[in-house]
Amino acid sequence: MELNQLTAHELLEKLKAQQTTPEAILDSLYARIQKIEPQVKAYVRGQACLPSTSSQADLPSVGDRHACPLRGLPITIKDNICTEGLPTECCSKILQGFRPPYDATVIDKLKKSGAVIFPLKANMDEFAFGSSTENSYFGPTRNPWNLDYVPGGSSGGSAAAVASDEAIWALGSDTGGSIRQPASFCGVVGLKPTYGRVSRFGLIAFASSLDQIGPITKDVQDAAILTGLISGYDPGDSTSVNQDVPDYTKSLTGDIKNLKIGIPKEYFIAGMDEEVKTIIQEAVNKLKDLGALANSVSLPHTEYAVPVYYIIATAEASSNLARFDGVQYGYRASSDNLIQMYKLTRAQGFGQEAKRRIILGTFVLSHGYYDAYYLRALKVRTLIKQDFDKVFGEFDCIVAPTSPTSAFKIGERAQDPLSMYLSDIYTISANLAGIPAISIPCGFTKKGLPVGLQIMAKPFNEAMLFRVAHTFEQNTDWHKFKTKL
Repeated sequence: MELNQLTAHELLEKLKAQQTTPEAILDSLYARIQKIEPQVKAYVRGQACLPSTSSQADLPSVGDRHACPLRGLPITIKDNICTEGLPTECCSKILQGFRPPYDATVIDKLKKSGAVIFPLKANMDEFAFGSSTENSYFGPTRNPWNLDYVPGGSSGGSAAAVASDEAIWALGSDTGGSIRQPASFCGVVGLKPTYGRVSRFGLIAFASSLDQIGPITKDVQDAAILTGLISGYDPGDSTSVNQDVPDYTKSLTGDIKNLKIGIPKEYFIAGMDEEVKTIIQEAVNKLKDLGALANSVSLPHTEYAVPVYYIIATAEASSNLARFDGVQYGYRASSDNLIQMYKLTRAQGFGQEAKRRIILGTFVLSHGYYDAYYLRALKVRTLIKQDFDKVFGEFDCIVAPTSPTSAFKIGERAQDPLSMYLSDIYTISANLAGIPAISIPCGFTKKGLPVGLQIMAKPFNEAMLFRVAHTFEQNTDWHKFKTKL
């Protein structure tokens, strides 16, 4: 097996035993990218931007490698997380050429742990607006399981890179399912941590009350390792919570006997793909066989999650994206008139989906509509959170589908925004409630497309997610399957 096909923890063992080197791992990734990146397009700016050899990469010194837990292991970063000196453009024309003068807190933590920040950034929907990675200024990423299908979004580049072995592991961001849904579509593991668990400093904001940075990995153990490294209090983020970060690898016990698992009846409704439904039910039965106690529960306000999300998220996006005007950084349209320059820059710099969300968000915040839409949405958001609080008073976790369908074809929903928005119907609630949630592979459709199982827990109980996810993973083989590229 090639080095790029191994998990991070397998490579860390090899590095510790001096059976390989960071240079050899990078060269293995470079070779893989040169071979399949023209088909998958998981990265922005193309493989031509890679150093020709690992000797030209920015590697930690030999002494540092042995002192740091990640020992020079490379990691792929989504294009909306600031990396000092590397282009960070949110896959948008309006941020063209922007190179941050600082690192996001998560990047700083990774560098201090000895990680190598991969020189190419992962593709994404522009400003994380989308569920398919079709809204990127650099063009769509393709699903490595079938190149005619989307990889999900908005972290589709990160998920596709990991699934196709173009990355060892990656960071994405999740505002309404943007880590978990592409993880499901690409057959990898994706975690959205509790809101406040991981610093958002240096994450270019979409919706500030919903955004979270999280890992996309080949297995649960890697997700546990990476989550532990990037978590923790950060005074640079006012929403960061000062809570101790446990060693998540100690949660990988392989024992879920007598754990109480809730199955939300509102998630198994008309419109859910029957094949996906069957696969999820088989996964629940597997958890029962492993000793878990599963019962039906109710999350009665689930039906309001999508409209509430697309009011709150677009309102916050409208506010956050007001800073992009061509004055301080990024793309600037040519004009002798200041007001005209603003108009042309935003008209030419933002893509269609970004404009749609800015307009919608500005509308719900406007005079006469604020109380009717935005304020009411905040109240219903509280009801959604209370639904979860009530269930977690009796149950250890909630298990549900990650997405109502497997991956859909490229272009299939591009002209139907509502259909696209409904792709996130099962993931949005976790962001609104601020709870942690993970997606793990649990089967394949007859077309050979992956299906993800979503597990949710109460705030700051990521350890429960890893415990249940790892137990399921170790008793199934779904995470071991490889694409044929």
